[in-house]
Amino acid sequence: MQKDSTIEKIDAEDPKVPMKEHFGNYMVPMRDALDIFGGKWKIPIITALSFYQSCGFKELERIVEGITPKMLSKELKHLEENLLVSRKVEDTRPVTVSYSITEYGKTCSSVMSELYRWGVEHRKKVHNIDGEGWASKC
Repeated sequence: MQKDSTIEKIDAEDPKVPMKEHFGNYMVPMRDALDIFGGKWKIPIITALSFYQSCGFKELERIVEGITPKMLSKELKHLEENLLVSRKVEDTRPVTVSYSITEYGKTCSSVMSELYRWGVEHRKKVHNIDGEGWASKC
């Protein structure tokens, strides 16, 4: 049996290792990742900050179309708690707050790229959509 680098294969007939328990252990990091990337707004926020490096709150609100200030605040707080985004408060009048992607947050770029590639292929296969103007076609 060939060993996968990310998933340790277990013989289904081995009574010492319950498959359900092994599957549950495998799913914990997946659930963690889905908690970070799940929802409508987290990926657009991470992508915007990856692209622009640093943005003020109102600027982010304009970039991430459709998000309410309350939701943006909630999602930024969640991303900050998970070390993907940093918040910088400058002592100016009025107070200036900016958000930026952290070094750890930059590690998400491969995940974002892979999700994008998969999404392009999915749109081609399932929706027969190829090319520009995707947002207006679905």
